[in-house]
Amino acid sequence: MLNCNKYFDGKVKSIGFEDGSGPATIGVMEPGEYTFSTGSKELMQVVSGALTVRLPGNEDWKTFDAGSSFDVPGDSSFDVKVAKPTSYLCRYG
Repeated sequence: MLNCNKYFDGKVKSIGFEDGSGPATIGVMEPGEYTFSTGSKELMQVVSGALTVRLPGNEDWKTFDAGSSFDVPGDSSFDVKVAKPTSYLCRYG
């Protein structure tokens, strides 16, 4: 089953699905700054473009380009800056 999601006035859109690895979303972010909250651990993979991220407990921002990934702890929030349209794959759990 596919679930379509829209956030931040439609500037972030994703499609949720589940495969043999568990729940995931694949989506696109338009340029902007966003704060995301998560209930479970996430593995974010940048598919195209780049995400500049401030992870929980960090003051510094780090840029992740296409092909790179980062972990987000569960029950937390993280900040993202997007300079150009960027696609991502997020795996939960």
